[in-house]
Amino acid sequence: MMRLLARGATLLMALSAGALAWSAPASAAMPDRFAFVLWNGSATVPTGTTPSATTVVTGPPGRYRIVFPGAAAARGVVHVTAINDSPHWCQANTWGPSGVDEIVYVDCYKAGGTPDFTPFTAFFESSSPPSAAISGHFGYVDAQPTGALVSSFNSAGAPNTVTPGAPGQWLVKFPGLATPGPVDGSLQATAVSATAARCKVFKWSSGAAGQTVLVGCFDASGAPVNTRFTLTYQWQTSLYGAKIPPKYFGYLWNAPPLGPAATNFNSVLGAGANTITSAGLGLSLLKFPQLAITPDTVQVTAAGPTPDFCGLNTAWFHFPPDTVVRDVNCFTNAGALVNTGFLISVNSQF
Repeated sequence: MMRLLARGATLLMALSAGALAWSAPASAAMPDRFAFVLWNGSATVPTGTTPSATTVVTGPPGRYRIVFPGAAAARGVVHVTAINDSPHWCQANTWGPSGVDEIVYVDCYKAGGTPDFTPFTAFFESSSPPSAAISGHFGYVDAQPTGALVSSFNSAGAPNTVTPGAPGQWLVKFPGLATPGPVDGSLQATAVSATAARCKVFKWSSGAAGQTVLVGCFDASGAPVNTRFTLTYQWQTSLYGAKIPPKYFGYLWNAPPLGPAATNFNSVLGAGANTITSAGLGLSLLKFPQLAITPDTVQVTAAGPTPDFCGLNTAWFHFPPDTVVRDVNCFTNAGALVNTGFLISVNSQF
């Protein structure tokens, strides 16, 4: 175990210094980079992983090193969701290119802030300007606590901004991503930190000027915390790949109850097609019709002003032609199941 701990620390320091030289299979280059992985606790799951040669190595308790072969990019964003029937969350620690590969470190915790191993689903993506107009709107930020942008993308070509507010809060604007309003599309938020932290969407508004989002982050005790974070917005397009976006995706906002129709979208069937059913306190069963196109990934982010957090009870299932999530689970900071808001996004490679 001591050798494993030392090895994990050495790897993380090497990545931070940009000195990694790992050997991994390379995949064909894509105009935009995106990759995702479903880790079941002992192996990657092919139906939730692309490229297929993606690897996950465990390090110190709760630490994972992901190699996405052939997906190297200078910047981009990472999102991650814990999969566990007990209260856990996962966050990004650091990521960056190593040769042709993208190396991502993920940290996971159980309620209270103790690092802990758990299954998870994670993805990395980096976008470049679309060569032609896309059917929807898409944008992301990777922001420091000061609001300084580490990475940013806006499919309309406008400059995104992040403005700090109260402790642990930021106002994020995606100008040019105009939608009818008052609330349209979907979001995912993830903390980026070497210590325990979680981020969520407090609220957002949509309209002719674009999207305005209030992001909030908390530490393991449930107190507001200033931390780096990533935030991705999608409206009638996939959660990744703005130049050549995948065709099969869906999203839903559980406010609760369900948010407006424009926050419930299915790329095959249109608005309002995805369904949600209570499976008990803090548990929600979701169905995304016609979207069982693999490999695919599912991401969940809690919504609302409290330190509640959400994840997946188990990995999602495919009952062709549908994708079923059984269940989204949500917890109080203390780890008790609770009915609270969340955003969920299902996205295929294709």
